[in-house]
Amino acid sequence: MALRLVADFDLGKDVLPWLRAQRAASEASGAGSGGADVLENDYESLRVLNVERNGNIIYTYKDDKGNVIFGLYDCQTRQNELLYTFEKDLQVFSCSVNSERTLLAASLVQSTKAGKRNELQPGSKCLTLLVEIHPVNNVKVLKAVDSYIWVQFLYPHVESHPLPENHLLLISEEKYIEQLRIHVAQEDGNRVVIKNSGHLPRDRIAEDFVWAQWDMSEQRLYYIDLKKSRSILKCIQFYADESYNLMFEVPLDVSLSNSGFKLVNFGCDYHQDREKLSKHLTLCVFTNHTGSLCVCYSPKCASWEQITYSVFYIHKGHSKTFTTSLENVGSHVTKGITFLNLDYYVAVYLPGHFFHLLNVQHPDLICHSLFLTGNNEMIDMLPHCPLQSLSGSLVLDCCSGKLYRALLSQSSLLQLLQNTRLDCEKMAALHCALYCGQGTRFLERQIIQWISENVSACHSFDLIQEFIIASSYWSVYSETSNMDKLLPHSSVLTWNTEIPGITLVTEDIALPFMKVLNFKGYWEKLNSNLEYVKYAKPHFHYNNIVVRREWHNLISEEKTGKRRSTAYVRTILDNAIKVISNLEARNLGPRLTPLLQEEDSHQRLLMGLMVSELKDHFLRHLQGVEKKKIEQMVLDYISKLLDLICHILETSWRKHNLHSCILHFNSRGSAAEFAVFHIMTRILEATKSLFLPLPPGFHTLHTILGVHCLPLHNLLHCIDSGVLLLTETAVVRLMKDLDNTEKNEKLKFSIILRLPPLIGQKICRLWDHPMSSNIISRNHVTRLLQNYKKQPRNSMIDKSSVSVEFLPLNYFIEILTDIESSNQALYPFEGHDNVDAEFVEEAALKHTTMLLGL
Repeated sequence: MALRLVADFDLGKDVLPWLRAQRAASEASGAGSGGADVLENDYESLRVLNVERNGNIIYTYKDDKGNVIFGLYDCQTRQNELLYTFEKDLQVFSCSVNSERTLLAASLVQSTKAGKRNELQPGSKCLTLLVEIHPVNNVKVLKAVDSYIWVQFLYPHVESHPLPENHLLLISEEKYIEQLRIHVAQEDGNRVVIKNSGHLPRDRIAEDFVWAQWDMSEQRLYYIDLKKSRSILKCIQFYADESYNLMFEVPLDVSLSNSGFKLVNFGCDYHQDREKLSKHLTLCVFTNHTGSLCVCYSPKCASWEQITYSVFYIHKGHSKTFTTSLENVGSHVTKGITFLNLDYYVAVYLPGHFFHLLNVQHPDLICHSLFLTGNNEMIDMLPHCPLQSLSGSLVLDCCSGKLYRALLSQSSLLQLLQNTRLDCEKMAALHCALYCGQGTRFLERQIIQWISENVSACHSFDLIQEFIIASSYWSVYSETSNMDKLLPHSSVLTWNTEIPGITLVTEDIALPFMKVLNFKGYWEKLNSNLEYVKYAKPHFHYNNIVVRREWHNLISEEKTGKRRSTAYVRTILDNAIKVISNLEARNLGPRLTPLLQEEDSHQRLLMGLMVSELKDHFLRHLQGVEKKKIEQMVLDYISKLLDLICHILETSWRKHNLHSCILHFNSRGSAAEFAVFHIMTRILEATKSLFLPLPPGFHTLHTILGVHCLPLHNLLHCIDSGVLLLTETAVVRLMKDLDNTEKNEKLKFSIILRLPPLIGQKICRLWDHPMSSNIISRNHVTRLLQNYKKQPRNSMIDKSSVSVEFLPLNYFIEILTDIESSNQALYPFEGHDNVDAEFVEEAALKHTTMLLGL
């Protein structure tokens, strides 16, 4: 399945054996009673009560006398500890222990067993206690009221020494929240007692709320109150110095007026509409370290024929409401929608019906989120019991007493990528898998292997292009918190294809009103995200538009011979050298393909320009980041782009078992070579639209394979349409490798005609053939006559110096000779590779002889 639950804790394995051992030791000493049947009956009441910030798990059970026993499982030492025994037959529904394990707070209600006498005071439904447990000493009654009270100790980030004051939250069913300040002192050595226990200072921090959620990891309290029938979400942040702030307020378009009272993550709750869960609304808040803030909401269901749920991406300024129709509605639906926080993703699922994996960081396009329906076998593998999503991807199954860590399964996502027929699922599975792998070589090799065998598998997007962009993004993502705003994570900008089984409505929402001015940590990142939504128009994502324009300018200057300052070009080429050095440092082993071994000045210019432009882009938007670090990020990103291209090609090369002998033009193409030529063409298409650089040597190898595999007219069409780009290295090798048969002469001549003039002249001098002499002569005459002005001349020709009696040619050669003499006088050091009027005359005669068939 795409979602993998790894058990961190199991009551049956981590607690029950220890309790049995404790009971056995007690019975052996004669202090206990009862047999094995009694033992099993006692532990039927064993259940989890709470998970604290440090990961410790509080559980409870009843002994054979009905006494309530509190225990704690230390997740670090993996040891159990008995905390306290309450000698009354009551039912615990809320409990918390302070970080030093010196105080225990608990709320208890009358036991639900029939025939049990009332252990509480008349008129009270709930008893809330504060107990000194180091050692067990005084018990203080905090509340004895006719409403439920939930308890939760605050856990500041202070581990070096215990604080003199503990803070306890009391959450009342009467819709208020209080904070108690409990002063403690040490007496008689290590004995911890409550000071002034008769009067504990308390603050009323929230009132008239209808919903509240506790974030135990980040020590935040979210709650919603109703103002003029509007739901206002608020958040209080508790700090290590024991202070707290109201951080923000934001209106939410959710209907809570008739929903009653709802708490989330205040322990493991067994008393809130558990039997009516499938019909009750679900609402929870999820955050992650990147500054995201999501509110997930599912309203009450009047009918199970259609399910509607919404996600408010508050850090993005919009919400998305999804509607899906359930299949097999006749089957009894006993569980409600479950929302799980998976850090970069939010999972939404209804057991047996659908599973939706929502991209939190990039929610704009629905194709970047994975939606699977009941037809998919992965759905049936998800747990069918209600799960409670805690902080840090922790998931609590209250029914079984298991605490899981929810992870995305790389293997399942790769399997889905390979087997699904829908492009939208391929896209989502690819991004999910790359997020899981975060640039690991093993995962990339598996994806590249599949791409090389299924390069045409997707019709809605370019698979190679998407993989290169997404994988390069993840390779540098962790370097800075703002990378998602600066680099594209996908090559797809719009998605208009419907996702089968689900409809979507996107709406803009109000941004939070921040109540503080100075931000740190998560709040600084959230505020940065909100500022980006407000003011970043257009968005900051990097693109190669400037690079494309500048590269074309440099190539045009090269063709005309009017290139700008040498220092500027040298700087650009030096950037390319740094990229290639960085790339080679990543790969210590030898490469199978002949890439990165030639100059290819055009690709090096493109590479160097991209370094320069991307560095400027980062410097503009990454304030406070060292310039040296930015330069390295740029080199790593572009090196990764090139490295992925090399690996795609090498995978195909290895698969088809090609050898270095194919690097010569005088061999015939095979099916294997054609397959590699095809994938190189797809790589070229993928990089061309984004104007990404290719490894030097790519175009040479592509041309060699093209000459091997394509008929001449197809080859020339590929050259004319830009599919094949002629490099000087490729053409020189072609001239040397191929002999002058009629077929090869036609190929060589067609190639030369398509070369830029400067390179064409150089190549012609390497081909000892009348045709090349003719081209050289034409170029020489064109250059001489471009500024020629006719002068009065003596019409009498000295025939004694003429070798051929052909007056037009004689006259023309005499003019060329005069021009050459004049040029030699003006530019005595200018040479023309021994091309002169005599060479032109000889070439003209040979060409005429050929035309006349003599």
